[in-house]
Amino acid sequence: MEQVLQQIETLRKEIETLQIDSAKALEEYRIRFLGTKGLVKALMGEMKNVANEQRKAFGQSMNEFKLFAETKYEEWKALTGNGEQTAAAAVDLTLPGDAVPIGSRHPISLMRNRMVTIFQRLGFSVAEGPEIDDDFHNFTALNLPENHPARDMQDTFYISTDPAWLLRTHTSNVQIHEMKKGKLPIRIVTPGRVYRNETISARSHCFFHQIEGLYIDEQVSFADLKQTLYFFVKEMFARPDESVGRGKDVKIRFRPSYFPFTEPSAEMDISCLLCNGEGCSVCKKTGWLEILGCGMVHPKVLENCGIDSHKYSGFAFGMGIERPALLKYGIKDIRLFSENDVRFLKQFTGAV
Repeated sequence: MEQVLQQIETLRKEIETLQIDSAKALEEYRIRFLGTKGLVKALMGEMKNVANEQRKAFGQSMNEFKLFAETKYEEWKALTGNGEQTAAAAVDLTLPGDAVPIGSRHPISLMRNRMVTIFQRLGFSVAEGPEIDDDFHNFTALNLPENHPARDMQDTFYISTDPAWLLRTHTSNVQIHEMKKGKLPIRIVTPGRVYRNETISARSHCFFHQIEGLYIDEQVSFADLKQTLYFFVKEMFARPDESVGRGKDVKIRFRPSYFPFTEPSAEMDISCLLCNGEGCSVCKKTGWLEILGCGMVHPKVLENCGIDSHKYSGFAFGMGIERPALLKYGIKDIRLFSENDVRFLKQFTGAV
């Protein structure tokens, strides 16, 4: 025991004479004296060799030495600093901080919000519904009974066949849910994601986004539909500097078409904004782009939802959100919307 006590005293004197002036020297001291294989732990291991009657005195001496070594370490640490403190001291707090990058909404979200805002100004409210629905709400109620050839126009993802449940192919199912509530008049838009098996096209995906509109009341006419869509196009494609005659350069035309849930039906084209109507690859050299389908709600659709088709009439329209976004932001490849390329998305920071 006497030999160990002499060793402790020698180490104490050594510590008192040390000059610790750097983080490196401080770390070397910690490893030598206080580390898991350091001198303090090694000396404490000598306890097993001390006689029982001397262990109390030895333990006191050992604890005093350990406390002395730890106290000196903390003092030198406060004076010299460890690696973290040294790095912190090197920071100039007067310099301006790093700018935090501002995120942006996805262009599809920007376009959806813009569309909804325009129709809300016309008194339309937003309605949402299930993305998984039954056959009745997605097809049958829309005048597409079983084996109707118009069902072939849409490649459907079926979840089950008996009963038939599927991923909705359009947001028209939301219109059916709203009409069956029987609360008239109805003036809604239904934005959302829809699903179709279009993997045969290199430019398409199995889901995309739509926004549809529905207005049902007494004495609703096709003229009401046309004026609603005229207003929408003029507002949607207005240039920021146009304070008068918004979207005046955009030309519009209606073409007769067929949809089983509307009669009469039409498709609406606008002049291509990418080539100013001169013809490009996007508009297939025609100068025109079809952006939506529309028409007067078929009387059978009203009757399927319990609405008196002799008293009420209405119009409906539907369009994809991706194509207007292409035109609005001058994008020539629809695949960019789903690739999540940060370089592409950063371009829409601050966009509205």
